[in-house]
Amino acid sequence: MKQRTLLITLTGPDRPGVTSRLFSVLSGFPVTVADVEQVVIRGRLTLGVLVAYAGGKPKGTGETIGGLWTAIEQVAADLDMDLELTTGTASKEARRRGRLHISVLGNPLTPAAMAGITGRIAASGANIDRIERLSAYPVTCIEMAVSGADPKTLRAELAIEASHQQVDVAVQRTGILRRAKRLVVMDVDSTLIQGEVIELLARHAGNLDEVARVTEAAMRGELDFAESLIRRVALLEGLPEEVFEKVAKEVVLTPGARTLVRTLKRLDYKFAIVSGGFTQITDTLVADLGIDYSAANTLEVVDGRLTGKVVGEIVDRPGKARALERFAAQAGIAVTQTVAVGDGANDLDMLEVAGLGIAFNAKPVVRAKADTALNVPYLDSILYLLGISREEVEAADAEDGLTGLR
Repeated sequence: MKQRTLLITLTGPDRPGVTSRLFSVLSGFPVTVADVEQVVIRGRLTLGVLVAYAGGKPKGTGETIGGLWTAIEQVAADLDMDLELTTGTASKEARRRGRLHISVLGNPLTPAAMAGITGRIAASGANIDRIERLSAYPVTCIEMAVSGADPKTLRAELAIEASHQQVDVAVQRTGILRRAKRLVVMDVDSTLIQGEVIELLARHAGNLDEVARVTEAAMRGELDFAESLIRRVALLEGLPEEVFEKVAKEVVLTPGARTLVRTLKRLDYKFAIVSGGFTQITDTLVADLGIDYSAANTLEVVDGRLTGKVVGEIVDRPGKARALERFAAQAGIAVTQTVAVGDGANDLDMLEVAGLGIAFNAKPVVRAKADTALNVPYLDSILYLLGISREEVEAADAEDGLTGLR
C-alpha cells in the first residue's frame, strides 16, 4: 500500500521541550519520521516534521489518523504555537543536480541585495533548499544551499548582481570535500598585512613615491613583477640592516588575521604565506602567528648594508603557484583542497591553481579571474566561505579564554 505523509509545522516562541513534546505524542502512533528541520530566529521557533504512515487507518494502536491530527492540535494549543498540517504522498526525492553553497556577505546586507541575489537564483531555474546565517557582525554573512543550478552560469550571473548591489557573493560546489582538511596559502603585502613592506623600507630610504609608483603598476599587471622588484630593490641600496627591525615593528596585520590563523590551526588546517616581499620580515610573521610554511625573497646584505639586490631566485607570479604546489605536497594535501588568497596580478597563477581562489580587496583584473572576491576589510571573513560561523569561532575563543581578539 502506498504510504501517505503528514507535514507538521509548528511556529511560535522557542522554549525547552517543544521538540521532545511533539515526538512524544507522535510515538503513540504507527508513523515513521521522514524528515525534520528546525530553526530559531530571535527566539521564535519554526519546527517542521514530516512523518509517513500506511494509507487508510493506522493499525496497532486503535487510533485513526484523525486521532493523530487531534493529538498534534492539542500539543500546539498547550504550547500556544501556530500549527499547519499538510498531507501528501511519500516519494523518494530525486537528487537535483548542481548542488552549491552560496555565501552572501554585506556590510550592511540590505533586503534589496538579498532580493537581487535570490531573484537571479530563481531566474536560473535553481532552488534554494536551505538558508542560515553565519555571521551578524562585523559583516553579515548568509549561506544558502542551492540545487538545480549550473555553477559556471550562476556564478557569472551572481557576480553581476553582487557588483550592482555592492555585496560579495561566493559560489562553491557542495559535498564532503568542502569539509576536508585544507591548506590555506596567502599573499602577505596588502593581504595578511596592511600596506607593502617594500614601501615601508623605501620610506626609510627616502624613495617612497618612486617605489610606490612602480608597485602600483606591477599590482595592476602593467609591469613584469620580477622587473619591477629589481627596479624597486635597487632604490634601497645603502640602507643599514637595522632597518628590518624597525620595519617589522611598523607592520600592521589586517583586521581578523589572528582570528583566521588561530581558527584554522584549531581545525588542523595548514597555513602558509607566499610573498613577493622579503624573508627578513616574513620570518617575523611566521614566528608570531605560528605559520606552517613560507616563501619569500631575500634582500642581499653585505657589511651590514643592503646592496640593492635580491639573493637567489625571485618569488614571482609563477613562483607563487609553484610554492603552493610544494606546500601542498609537503602537507600531503591535494591541490584541489587548497585555498589561495591574494590581491594583485602577481597572485593570479596561485589563485588559478588552488581549489578555491579568493581575491581579497583586489585589483579589478584579479577580481575578474578569481573564483570569488571579498571586498570587506576583515580577513577572518574567509572563514565563512569555509562554512565556519562567527558563533563557532567565538565559542572556541571563549573556551580558550580569548575574547575581543581579531
